[in-house]
Amino acid sequence: MSTAKPKHIGRNISRIRELRDMKQEALAQAIGTTQQSISIIEGSESVDDEKLKKIAEALGVPAEVIRNFSEEAVFNIIGNTADNTSSVVSFGCTFNPFDKLLEVVEKNEKLYERLVEAEREKVVLLEKLLK
Repeated sequence: MSTAKPKHIGRNISRIRELRDMKQEALAQAIGTTQQSISIIEGSESVDDEKLKKIAEALGVPAEVIRNFSEEAVFNIIGNTADNTSSVVSFGCTFNPFDKLLEVVEKNEKLYERLVEAEREKVVLLEKLLK
């Protein structure tokens, strides 16, 4: 009969943080602590529930994922929460691409109108010169 190896919560936090491509400093800022505190937490086998909840929120995963860490579970959670609105990590556009496209189209229309107007002025000048 084998005994189950106890979960090392700090190591789980570290691994998930790395998978999220987040530095200790960023996690520390997100939960209102220091990088040194994060280092200590990641070296700890256990973390109190309140702190774990804050860390889980900052990492964009449920606290249960940290407690019951497995590579497969983390990849599934991260993949399913790609639209996470966390202020710490954001992979989405900060602008609407269609709005940018419309801006460019409007600028092109204005340039075209100015070009046409300049050509009209040239035609008027040439007609005056010919008369």
